[in-house]
Amino acid sequence: MNRGTHLKENAGLLEAVFRLADPVVVVATGWLLFPVLFTLEEFNRGYGLGLAVAFAVVFAVFPFFRIYQPYRGTSLWIEVQGLFKAWLATVAIIAVLLILTKTTYVFSRLWLMTWAVASFAALAAFRMLLRLALRSVRRRGYNLRHIVVAGAGALGVEIARRLRAAPWTGLHVVAFFDDRPELAAGAVEGVPVGGTLDELAAFVEREGIDQVWMALPLRAELRAKQVLAALRSTTAEVRYVPDIFGFQLLNHSVTEVAGLPVINLTESPMSGTNVLVKAVEDYVLAALIVLAISPLLAALAIGVKLSSPGPVLYRQRRVTWNGAQFEMLKFRSMPVDAEAGTGPVWARPGEDRATPFGRFMRRWSLDELPQFLNVLKGEMSIVGPRPERPEFIERFRDQIPGYMQKHLVKAGITGWAQVNDLRGNTDLARRIEFDLFYIDNWSVWFDLRIILMTAWQVLRSRHAY
Repeated sequence: MNRGTHLKENAGLLEAVFRLADPVVVVATGWLLFPVLFTLEEFNRGYGLGLAVAFAVVFAVFPFFRIYQPYRGTSLWIEVQGLFKAWLATVAIIAVLLILTKTTYVFSRLWLMTWAVASFAALAAFRMLLRLALRSVRRRGYNLRHIVVAGAGALGVEIARRLRAAPWTGLHVVAFFDDRPELAAGAVEGVPVGGTLDELAAFVEREGIDQVWMALPLRAELRAKQVLAALRSTTAEVRYVPDIFGFQLLNHSVTEVAGLPVINLTESPMSGTNVLVKAVEDYVLAALIVLAISPLLAALAIGVKLSSPGPVLYRQRRVTWNGAQFEMLKFRSMPVDAEAGTGPVWARPGEDRATPFGRFMRRWSLDELPQFLNVLKGEMSIVGPRPERPEFIERFRDQIPGYMQKHLVKAGITGWAQVNDLRGNTDLARRIEFDLFYIDNWSVWFDLRIILMTAWQVLRSRHAY
């Protein structure tokens, strides 16, 4: 178990090197940009002093954002998010210093803006290269962290499988420890069982184990406390993997409320800054789209008016975020009395209630375009689960598992289910699976991907929105 020990013993030195590397990257980027934008002869004392201040600010500010903590096993995206926040704070501090010292005139605005963007790109690239190097080293068996798993049940086995499938993390499972007699001196998933939980602490101390992962079931609370008390005599890090994977999880996370650790099993991604980001995305894109398609909207409105008597727009009660109701807008595609005798009816294949012009609009999903006005009113999003009528929700909420959880975000004009051809009269349970996948994996980039896929899907789909 000595491979990588040298790196571990010098972890403090490596962290110090990384803390120095970031300000060096920022200063080097500013220096290298100068001859690209100007000439080195124009590089005066003011620029040199500015880069020195930037070095000091980066060195002082970055540690507060905990970007030097071990990111072993976490995604690059999480690390880059922390880096972005740290760099944003750094740029803001430098901007304030320039204003307070009245030295903004000294620096070229082009250089400042280019330097700000290029420095962040360079910092992110530096971390990407570092990750690639560490992955290569760990795949060769170096820079490992040796761990034992307390509990060889289903959860412990899942831990071992996932870590084995991700050798780039450098987390090597050495042994299981479990109280069940039938596992004594045996192996689980190719990993030896080192003994009972009473023998765990002595093994950790003797073998110099780096981490202990607790994978005991929720009912074994007393046993977990005993193991944790015994491990306090060692220097190993202890991680607890909660036995929550039997629950139906949706956008789960760990947070703190009033000093208490709280595990959120089901949570909306629309909280904190995500609400603002999603709103900006919706309002900006909807405004641009409405402006671009306004001639088409006018032409469709005239076509509806000429094709049959009645209003141009059809208003229908639908349900959106947190169960709130709103009036969803469509271009009217059916006669005004289409549901007078039947009440709300679920669309069926082959039905012919639409007007000829209405069928044309439905074929190309043009009747949905007024919903961009719902987006501008804040009632819908461009991307999200399709909204349903209250009457149908009462029918489906107890029939379809997880059906109501789709209301953890705003309803959308298009969604992940729709671009996967699950529209209209398709398997509702399957659609909900896709809606919940979207909620669990939401990001701006996911939204943009869905928007780009929608136009192509409308052209080739057999199903109406």
